[in-house]
Amino acid sequence: MTPAALKPQVDLAMVEQIDVRVGTIRQVSMVQGSDKLVALQVNFGDHTRTIVAALALERDDPREIEGRQALFIVNLRPRTMRGVVSEGMLFDIGYADGIKPVLAIPESAVPDGARAG
Repeated sequence: MTPAALKPQVDLAMVEQIDVRVGTIRQVSMVQGSDKLVALQVNFGDHTRTIVAALALERDDPREIEGRQALFIVNLRPRTMRGVVSEGMLFDIGYADGIKPVLAIPESAVPDGARAG
């Protein structure tokens, strides 16, 4: 793989606006009417959210990530995808580069809701 060109520089203030948190994926279910979207039920410590991600075609069994911690953007505006409201975005590594994506995960277990950055 050849790494993509770097994106344009941004101010630190822009980065500080993004709220990235650790959450534990409690349940993964297929989104009706889609062969690639799954609904993740994610625990962020003080609340649970539904986050829709297009990862069903990337894994033999999308449910294999249940119980795993991962990084999520939690301050995006909610977006309805195939009738399911998504309240954030899963971070993964590799999709944008055309390689099989993997979860962006903490090095060791941390409390759900812990902030990245």
